[in-house]
Amino acid sequence: MCPVHSSPPFNAPAARRLRAALGMAPGHVAYGLRAQYGLLVAPETVTAWERGEQSPTSAELTALAGVLWCSPGELLAEPVTLREHRIARGLDPEDLARRIGVEGNAYRKMEESGRWKGNERQSAALASVLGLSLAQFVTATGKHEELTDLLRSAATTRWQAYVKPLGKLLPVPKAHLERVLEHLYNDYQSRMVATLGWGGAEGAAGTGDAGREFLAEITDRFWALAGGA
Repeated sequence: MCPVHSSPPFNAPAARRLRAALGMAPGHVAYGLRAQYGLLVAPETVTAWERGEQSPTSAELTALAGVLWCSPGELLAEPVTLREHRIARGLDPEDLARRIGVEGNAYRKMEESGRWKGNERQSAALASVLGLSLAQFVTATGKHEELTDLLRSAATTRWQAYVKPLGKLLPVPKAHLERVLEHLYNDYQSRMVATLGWGGAEGAAGTGDAGREFLAEITDRFWALAGGA
């Protein structure tokens, strides 16, 4: 049996709907997988896929899409990882690596580790080819925690110092990134100044609460301003 991590996030209800729309029984699907793709899949396995009891491997999912006359992406739940986004686009690793300008083995290692190490040009190409929003790009490349840390530092210290590291992290034009970071910085500082005006111990407590609340939500605030959610 294939390990769990080898199976993409399968959308069982979609598979069942697509099969029914074609007037096919699970046995017809199993026959198509064998006749067209050489995959020995029992009708009972097809039924188990549709019930969510099992998930097809990447190869089985691609073949199933062919049998059901749909794209692999239509058989996937919401993709999260680089691998899941790639499968949803019907790309093999070598094809994606070539299109974004990365050596094949290097891309495979990054996909397997969940840590993207491409440069700014390659990052922009990756987001474009896979159709990723900024938020999807950050999650898929394993950069969410790093992004949050950088945004918190930019809001609380000198935002200009974080334009370059954030530019390396995200495929965002520099001028747009500067505007967003300056906005976050000004929002945070304005909130702190306002709460300081309450005075006394109560004001100090309010300042801390306001600052913690802002920083806890800073990534969501960033997406709202950057338009990348």
